Amino acid sequence: MKPVNHHPERTRNLVELNVAVVLIGGTTLFAKIIDLPIPYVIFGRSAVAAVAILLFSAVKRSSVRPRRHGDLTVLLGMGVLLAVHWVTYFQAIRVSTVAIGTISLHTYPIITVLAEPFVNRTRLRAADAALALVVLAGIVVLVPEFSLVTAITRGVLWGVASAILFTIRNLVVRRFVQRYAGSTLMLYQTAVSAAVLFPYVLLTGGTAATIGEWPLLLLLGTVFTALTHSLYAGSLRTLPAKTVAIIATLLPLYSAILALLILGEVPSIRTIVGGLIVLGAVMVETVRASGGPARRTETDGTTGGR
Repeated sequence: MKPVNHHPERTRNLVELNVAVVLIGGTTLFAKIIDLPIPYVIFGRSAVAAVAILLFSAVKRSSVRPRRHGDLTVLLGMGVLLAVHWVTYFQAIRVSTVAIGTISLHTYPIITVLAEPFVNRTRLRAADAALALVVLAGIVVLVPEFSLVTAITRGVLWGVASAILFTIRNLVVRRFVQRYAGSTLMLYQTAVSAAVLFPYVLLTGGTAATIGEWPLLLLLGTVFTALTHSLYAGSLRTLPAKTVAIIATLLPLYSAILALLILGEVPSIRTIVGGLIVLGAVMVETVRASGGPARRTETDGTTGGR
């Protein structure tokens, strides 16, 4: 009888993935906990994460130079997208709730399947269009009334805007994920994100205020961004893309639970029902589309965006 192979590395990677997803869920709490304007928070997060990833790359002696002519321009553009994406995502959470912000952001898989036919010049599949309608129905349930006066409506709009930016970033990342390590991609993106936001922080007099929140910003940038990215990327070595994608879909659930336990945010019935509709459609799309080369490369590059 052959000995049973328990795949210890795969088990370790599965644990790392779940820890990473929980930490990503915990990232959302900082939008509420840190008492600074959102651009200040994202500047601190980006600056700390960039330094941490640079030190990690130096220890591993990883090359961070652009490998092809023209790559630097695109890498810088990805950093700008990341900055605006993070600002809009945290703003969605700040003006509404953690649950509303994360659910709205997680419309991005459906936005992706709607955008891909235009990018790849292919026909939109009927199943994708049907799932998009289901997600739209879930958003309608989330929003009690379409008025910018209500916090939930503003949160959903900020969240969907963030999802669109996240989709654009992911489509760009796919072109580069095979040529660069995930840490290199994140280094450029976080460094550019910090550089883009620094003038705003400086000109609005936020430098002194930001210093007072550095302990939380250090925690956000190191444990909840740099370490999370490393754990997530490391889990991809042995785990199937479908497993990674499905577990990542649990992020809004983890975020809502953490917000309930730490912030005392109790999601309304509308939020729960709308969230189940949206995440149900996302889960169907994830299971249906996971496993192919395109999905696998997308999974490699998206963790840092949340």
